[in-house]
This record gives sequence, structure tokens and C-alpha cells, in this order.
Amino acid sequence: MFKALVLNEVEGKTVSAVESLELDALPAEDVLVEVDYSSLNYKDGLAVTGTGKIIRNFPMVPGIDLVGTVVESASDDYSAGDKVVMTGWGVGENYWGGYSQMARMKPEWLVHLPEGMEPRKTMEIGTAGLTAMLCVMALEDGGVLPTSGPVIVTGAAGGVGSVAVSILAGLGYEVAAVTGRPETEAYLRELGATTILTREEMAEKSRPLERQRWAGAVDTVGDAILARVLAEMNYSGVVAACGLAGGFKLPTTVMPFILRNVRLQGVDSVMCPVARRQEAWGRLQSQLPDSALGEISELISLDQVDDYANRIVNGQVRGRVVVDLKK
Repeated sequence: MFKALVLNEVEGKTVSAVESLELDALPAEDVLVEVDYSSLNYKDGLAVTGTGKIIRNFPMVPGIDLVGTVVESASDDYSAGDKVVMTGWGVGENYWGGYSQMARMKPEWLVHLPEGMEPRKTMEIGTAGLTAMLCVMALEDGGVLPTSGPVIVTGAAGGVGSVAVSILAGLGYEVAAVTGRPETEAYLRELGATTILTREEMAEKSRPLERQRWAGAVDTVGDAILARVLAEMNYSGVVAACGLAGGFKLPTTVMPFILRNVRLQGVDSVMCPVARRQEAWGRLQSQLPDSALGEISELISLDQVDDYANRIVNGQVRGRVVVDLKK
């Protein structure tokens, strides 16, 4: 028997309960994992509370990522005792996720935990930190170096943005941070940002081409802010775009791409190949400053997920929330 947080739909409302289950209740996949930790972010909060239409199939175990130990494996890539981490792939949305002491996963969803990396820290980093590192790698692939010029990060106070700021600053880049929350300026400067720009300023309507300002960009917002960033890129600048928080439309023209050779690189931590994800986790182990994790994370039990899900949806939680599944 093991414990899991199970969501059901009752009279059109999402209802959650911690249940004791047998292994045969799990979906049939090749790798059985004993889960150490998962994380609780805004998307998880929407799923657990039923506030957003995140989950459409019930019953469902939420939790979009997990770290743990392989118990059984029918895959040549994993053996019993291997430490693994899983992020993305619709887990916790349309496939049973991390809020369970046991989980069955497809092997391609997993990567080996880098040697020396603490499981709890892995979930403090979570999907957001992985995405941030993939964005930095995309800039490097495009030839953007610390000597190339300033780099801008939009949505900088968010999970992906704050880790991206810290990684870039640690690598020696000059970083400008865009935020809609003035109270986070001191925090972003502590992470290494040298310039703070307001979301309102960056969202103002711009021409397709403005003065050149940025050698590279990490965009977590999209829409009008991404259009403004594209208009201000240096010749041959690279934009790593990973989010649609501002919407999926892009009010620009082909001019930045033709006249300035700007390159727009999409970054998706879900569809990213295993080897690329493994490389990113290795670099997070060796290059992520402790300051990138911001405020000290809070460790909660499975029984507390309901309460914290409501608090996180209502903006009452700061920092990282890690769910301890070992208890």
C-alpha cells in the first residue's frame, strides 16, 4: 500500500483526498519509481483546487514533476536503485503525477539525477529551473557570449525568469530584468540583474524595429513584450522564448528576422530530447548559484497540499514549496 493525493470530480467540482492504494492502481508503464519529493507550483494549485481547467480526466494524481528511486524497470536505460528526476510530459495533468509515494513512468520521461545532487534541491529547482537552463543553452548555441552585449530576461521575478537571471549573471552576462512587480527590484538585483525595466514600459506599442539594445533575450511572457524585445535585438541576436503568460499572439512583422537576422528559439522542457535534458540537469548541479532559488523553500506533507494549493492560487505563498512523499 502507498499514499497518493487523488482528485475526483463530484457534481462538476474537483474534490481531493489522500488515499491508500495498491500498486495495480497505477498506470502500466515500464519504470516503477519510489517518489521522494515533488513540487507545488501555480499550475499544480489550479489543478488541485479546480480553479483552472487543468485536469479533464478523473481520477487523477496531480504533481507535474518528481524525484525518486527506481524500484523496478523493464527499460535498459534504468535499473533498480537509480536516482531519477521527471519533469513535464503532461504528468499531473493527463497522466498520474508526483503527489504519490509510488509512480510508474515511461523511460523517456526520466533522466538520471546528476551525481551529488540532492533530491530536495532538485525539486526546489523543478521544471522552472530546468527550463531556465535550457534557455541559457539556447542562447549559447546561437553564439551569445558574455562579451556579446547585454541580455534581457522578461517575467524576471517568476520561477523561470529568476533562475535565468541568476545563471546568466553567474556566467558573466550583463542582465536586464523586466518585472511587473516593483517590490521585487531588490531581489532581482541580488540575483545579479544590473538593470530593472517595468512590464508597462516593455508592453508599450513599438515599431517593428527600435534601437538595438540586446544581444540575447530569455522571454517567459510572449505577446506585446516579446514583440518589443524582438524590435530591440542587436543584429544576429538570439531570443529564447519559453512562455505564453501574456498570450500566444505576436504583434510584430518579419522585419527583425530579415533586416537584423534575429533568431527566435523556442524552448520546451517537455519535448526536449533526453540527452539535452540530462545535460541541462548536469549544468544545474554545477553552475546554479544557491541564490537562484530565492527564498528558502518550504517543505510540506501530502496532507498539506490542499491548503497550500489554495494559498498559492490566492498569491499567499512566496518561494518554493516542496512536497515530501517519504512520510
